[in-house]
Amino acid sequence: MAESVTIQVPQDILDTIYAGAKQLYPKESFLLLRGKKKKDTIKITDLVLAPFAVHGDGSVHFNPYMFSGDYSLVGTVHSHPSGNTSPSHVDMNYFFGRILMIVGYPFEGERCISAYDSNADRLPIQITAAIGYDTNEDFEEDFEQF
Repeated sequence: MAESVTIQVPQDILDTIYAGAKQLYPKESFLLLRGKKKKDTIKITDLVLAPFAVHGDGSVHFNPYMFSGDYSLVGTVHSHPSGNTSPSHVDMNYFFGRILMIVGYPFEGERCISAYDSNADRLPIQITAAIGYDTNEDFEEDFEQF
């Protein structure tokens, strides 16, 4: 069994995930997760819209080859309008990155989100304080990497 990691999700990012899932309900929502892994923690830092993603009733389709070489992507998050946050065999067959997060209806609170590794083992999630950019220094620091 692989070493378990803890997923840290800032509250503002979780709120954005839930808002998108509510907006697309009853269709499935889908986003890519940008983040950083340090030791036994993966910290989600941003969300990425998948271009040309098709959101359907019970499925989402996107082209993973559009993101080759972007090593900041740590996984995906999508919604299950049924409320079940367990991964289906289709979810696991299309696993992308290090983690899979699933949010379930009614898309509120910590009980409506689950995270999994590529073996479908459930991972612990910590909801952290919102990231928030309060000063220009934060933006300058982020843009220096480009």
